[in-house]
Amino acid sequence: MSSSLISVSLRWLEHGQGLPLPAQQTSGAAGLDLAAALLPEQVIEIAPGDHAIIPTSTAIALPRGTRHRSGRTQDWRPNMASWRSMHQALYRGEIKVLLINHGAAAFPVRRCERIAQMVVAPVSAVTLIETETLDNTERGEDGHSSTDR
Repeated sequence: MSSSLISVSLRWLEHGQGLPLPAQQTSGAAGLDLAAALLPEQVIEIAPGDHAIIPTSTAIALPRGTRHRSGRTQDWRPNMASWRSMHQALYRGEIKVLLINHGAAAFPVRRCERIAQMVVAPVSAVTLIETETLDNTERGEDGHSSTDR
């Protein structure tokens, strides 16, 4: 599968100085890792069942016809989820990540920790065509995913 390069302008906000530039960590990775932009000594501890909004100190200018979606990192610690957000191409404010602790223990977040991934993708125009039947697949109507959930 081929991919195309999408150029995105990024502006660091003051509290992000010294953080790593969001980047795809491996060849072929879809997401760019976003780091927590907290003060060096600051720790935000998220209690079980609670949530926190974590700044990333990045603001971006997406090209028209694209969107970004934020989600959790692959090396994520168990029982955490990040709110997935879709931002319009016209948004120029700071990207922030809402983390939710679904675990039984408190979850500390520190400066420079990778907290989410951002995927930038083109937006397709879609035309729905009403039909009486759909083509058959191996999964058919059994479950929404490979876990049958």
